[in-house]
Amino acid sequence: MTVETLSTHRVHGGTLRYCKHDSVSTGTPMKFTVWTPDKNKNGGAGPFPYLVWLSGLTCTEDNFTVKSGVYEHAAKHGIAIVAPDTSPRGEGVADDPAYDLGQGAGFYVDATQAPWAPHFMMHSYVTGDLLAAVEGAFPLDGARKGIFGHSMGGHGALTIALKHPELFKSVSAFSPIVSPLNCPWGDKALTAYLGPDRAAWRAYDACALIEGGAGAAFDEILIDQGLADNFLESQLKPELIEAAAAKAGRKVTVRRQEGYDHSYFFITTFIGEHVAFHAGRL
Repeated sequence: MTVETLSTHRVHGGTLRYCKHDSVSTGTPMKFTVWTPDKNKNGGAGPFPYLVWLSGLTCTEDNFTVKSGVYEHAAKHGIAIVAPDTSPRGEGVADDPAYDLGQGAGFYVDATQAPWAPHFMMHSYVTGDLLAAVEGAFPLDGARKGIFGHSMGGHGALTIALKHPELFKSVSAFSPIVSPLNCPWGDKALTAYLGPDRAAWRAYDACALIEGGAGAAFDEILIDQGLADNFLESQLKPELIEAAAAKAGRKVTVRRQEGYDHSYFFITTFIGEHVAFHAGRL
C-alpha cells in the first residue's frame, strides 16, 4: 500500500509526518499523521511499539497532532503515535450539514445504510487499511500496539479494542461515548449508518460488548472523564460502563477529574499518564 508523505516536521527528538494513502475500505484517499521516535526507551532503533489515536466529532487528523502535547511523553517511552482522520471525505462522499453526522463524524462503524455505506467504513479502515499502511511504510512493531481516543474517538477506541483484542494490547479513552444505545449522539448516528434495528447497534456499543463477554484480554481499561464536561450527563454517562464492567467482572477504571471540561486542555493535562499506562502494557 503506497503512502504519500505530504510534509515532515522535527519535534521532541522524533519525526512527525503528515501522510495520505488510498483506502480500499472507504474507497477514498485518507489522511493520517505518524510520529516516530529516533530511539526506543533502551536507546536502540525500531521497530517501535505504537499507539493509534482516534479523534472526536468535527476533528481531522490535525487536532490531536497539534493540540495534545503527546510527543514529549511518547519520546520518553520510545512509542510511535498514529492519528487518522475521523471519516472519509471528498467529492461524491455523503455528508450532512449537522456537525454530528457525515464527514467528520464517522463514528468508527461500518455503515450498512444508504447513502453512507459506500464510503463510511471506518471500523474496517482503522482495523485494516490504516494498520497495513503504517506498518508497511514505517518502523512500527505490529505485535505491540494500543489504541486510545476522545469522545466519539473514545467510543471508537473502546469498541475496536473490545472487538479486536488480537490487534491491540491496551486501550484507554478520554470522555468516551460509552453507550451509543443510550445517548442522543449515538441514536442519531447509528440510526443513519446502521438502520433502525437497535440489535445491530450492539456491535458498536462498548457497554453491550462488555456485557456480552468482550474485554477479558485487557487487564484494565483506563478512562478519564472531566466533571465540568457539558456532555457528561446527556451523552457520555461513564456510570454505564462501570456497571457493565462490574457485572462482567472486568476492570474498568474511570477517573473523574474535578473542573475539567471536554476540550483539549483536559486531554493535554492527562495525556502523559495515558501514554505511560499503554507503555507498561506494550
